[in-house]
Amino acid sequence: MLNSNLNQKVFDTDVEQQPIRKGYGEGLLAAGEADSQVVALCADLTESTQTHLFAKKFPERFIEVGVAEQNLASVASGMAAMGKIPFITSYAMFSPGRNWEQIRTTICYNNQPVKIAGSHAGISVGPDGGTHQAVEDMAITRVIPRMVVISPCDSVEAKKATVAAAKTDTPVYIRLAREKTPIMTTEETPFEIGKAELFYETKKPEVVIISTGALTHKALVAAHELGQAGGSNGAGIQVNVLNLSTIKPLDEAAIIKQAKLAGAVITVEEHQIRGGMGSAVAECLAKHVPTPMEFIGVDDQFGQSGKTDELLEHYGMTVEAIKKAVKRVIERK
Repeated sequence: MLNSNLNQKVFDTDVEQQPIRKGYGEGLLAAGEADSQVVALCADLTESTQTHLFAKKFPERFIEVGVAEQNLASVASGMAAMGKIPFITSYAMFSPGRNWEQIRTTICYNNQPVKIAGSHAGISVGPDGGTHQAVEDMAITRVIPRMVVISPCDSVEAKKATVAAAKTDTPVYIRLAREKTPIMTTEETPFEIGKAELFYETKKPEVVIISTGALTHKALVAAHELGQAGGSNGAGIQVNVLNLSTIKPLDEAAIIKQAKLAGAVITVEEHQIRGGMGSAVAECLAKHVPTPMEFIGVDDQFGQSGKTDELLEHYGMTVEAIKKAVKRVIERK
């Protein structure tokens, strides 16, 4: 059953859609209105990253660094050392991609509370191609000490995550998608950094899908369809869906609870399987409760140019691919 705090139109064909990055822009504006210490910096992609909302309202608190992502991180670190709360944005391939060492050393090593928003993450950037499709960003950020890593499932959650990030005293990475994606959550849906939320619950789950980012909608659709028909003895397959919006710190208690209940786990992410959210879940389960697993994500490949739906099909990140993974992992229980 779908969580009552979610958008009850989530399975309808006319469900409202909005880019996740728009939620970041709205959240940044709200954070700036709430705290005068919040500042924003961008690397010549102000409108694409939705930073223009903040820049228009608070021009004196906005810095256009230009195409200089390493400076972007270093300048922000210096501003944080002087008491500001800097948010920096660019495409994820360039920040945290191109400026990873500056993020590691000037921000995290110095424990400066800079918030890094990586926009246009995943293969759904589409025609921009493999050079611009960041499918390694969660791996390279979650490995850095002191870094918090958040991957919102929709624009509403992205806004909440951005507002929450402004209140932390740690470095934070927020992963954002470019294209419009279904809005699954509402203002009433709980969000807390470090906490997972059960989005779809069944009485006797046979599998739990742990999902992050925009693909959570496909995970929900897969769980719903599997529950409606097709299981053994004519009964549907009972599947829970856990939205893991915080990759670090990991909500180990929620993961362990669901793994014990279901006895099988599938992770779903628009990211490399190795080093991403699935790896984080596997690390947790290997330590506490070894569980059969399947992984949905990019399997050790670069992205390529194409339409979003074509790429999701090519890399095996569709509803049908998730449903097949559910059936595979049940066979291994």
